[in-house]
Formats: sequence, C-alpha cells, structure tokens
Amino acid sequence: MREWFRNVYVSVKTVALGLWVTIFTMSKTYRRKAFTEIYEYPEVPVPVKARYRGFHRFDLTTCIGCEKCAAACPVDCIYIDKEKSPVGKGFRVNGFTIDYTKCMFCALCVEPCPVDCIFMGSNFDLSCYSRDGCIVDYAKLPLEVAWGQSTLNPHAVAESKVLYQPVWVKGEPSPFEFAEETADT
Repeated sequence: MREWFRNVYVSVKTVALGLWVTIFTMSKTYRRKAFTEIYEYPEVPVPVKARYRGFHRFDLTTCIGCEKCAAACPVDCIYIDKEKSPVGKGFRVNGFTIDYTKCMFCALCVEPCPVDCIFMGSNFDLSCYSRDGCIVDYAKLPLEVAWGQSTLNPHAVAESKVLYQPVWVKGEPSPFEFAEETADT
C-alpha cells in the first residue's frame, strides 16, 4: 500500500512540474514583442550575419567564362552560355543563368572562381508568383545588378526578362561610356 501512495505522489509531482514549465514558457511568450514589432520587414530589412549565404552576386566585368563554378555546383543549377570573343581573346558571356529552384546555397561555386566574379550576397528575398522568376540570367540583368554593385531583387529579374541582348561584352566599350556619348549628341 505504501508503494502505491509513493507512485501516486511521484506521478502528481511529475505532472505538476511539467505544467509549471509549460505555464512559465507560455508567460515568457506573451511578454516578448512580436517579430513584426521588432523588424518592420518590408521597410526595414532584417539584419543578417556577415557570413550569411544569400542570393549570389555576380560581377560581369571580371567573368572570363571558365565554367569552373558550373562544374563545382553539386546540383547543376548554373548554366553558362558563351562564345569566342570577337574583340581580343577570351570569351563573350552571353548568359550566366542560375536556377534558384535547384540552388541549395552551399557556396561551392564561389571557391573555384579564379577571378572572384561570383560571391554570396546578403539578400534573401526573391519572392515571385511564378517559377520563371526564380531563374535569373545575370548577363541580362540591369547594369548595376549585373556588375555586382546592387542586390538582386524581383523587379530587376522581371526587367531582365524583357531584355534580349547581354548587357556588356568584355573588350567592347562600357555601356556607361556609350550612354554618355549618346547623351552628348
């Protein structure tokens, strides 16, 4: 009989201790602020750590078309379209496409690049309504995004679907110089 009372006591004590932990955690939850009160997300971006691996940044001016990043990619999500450059030596990069529906953001494509033209950015928001928006061709993006000076965003990707020619070819005059010449005339 004594054993039975001991078992009842231990079980009631265990349930009470579990309820105490639950009530304590629940009260902590109601004391803290909501995520949207701390970070006003669309207006103020959420801070990320320095080593965060977000969407790629690609510098079109330094890319030599060696395809080492595509060979290093474990899921084959990088597609490079190139041709022999008509000006000088090297290649003309006509397309540098990354399929973000496949990409696992492992950063294995960054290490083998001999000229450091691809690196991981801090942007994490590329939301869109179709899968077509997840396939990004960096060679057809607007200049400030294609040259790695600005972050990737859905509006730039949508704008790149309208463009049909690569933004710049190594060895040819810079598009900025061309824009200045046309503005002068």
